[in-house]
Amino acid sequence: QVQLVESGGGLVQPGGSLRLSCAASGFTSEYYVMGWFRQAPGKERVWVAATSWSGRNSIYADSVKGRFTISRDNVKNMVHLQMNSLKPEDTAVYFCAVQKTGVLNTIITGRNVTWGQGIQVTVAS
Repeated sequence: QVQLVESGGGLVQPGGSLRLSCAASGFTSEYYVMGWFRQAPGKERVWVAATSWSGRNSIYADSVKGRFTISRDNVKNMVHLQMNSLKPEDTAVYFCAVQKTGVLNTIITGRNVTWGQGIQVTVAS
């Protein structure tokens, strides 16, 4: 059974930075696409970023491009999301996700994925 556990969330001022981490277990992560989604209060869950464990290809939503960076550590079976220049509109619960696919773009649909429990990120002064 695949399990994902997020950590690293919290409260940060606008313009600040946070680094989220996701620990994966129950599978060999090398051949799986990993990604991050977020859900603000009263809104739908939306895709943020994704990366392939095989190769070094990464993609981002326009809303975070240039500010967020997704990275991976296959030895430790972890994926990270470095968030810089944070804005109040980045406030949300952030979810780690994994999808068994060889096509990176398919994870943005949110279908056929395993989710982490979610972690709160609050950007406020």
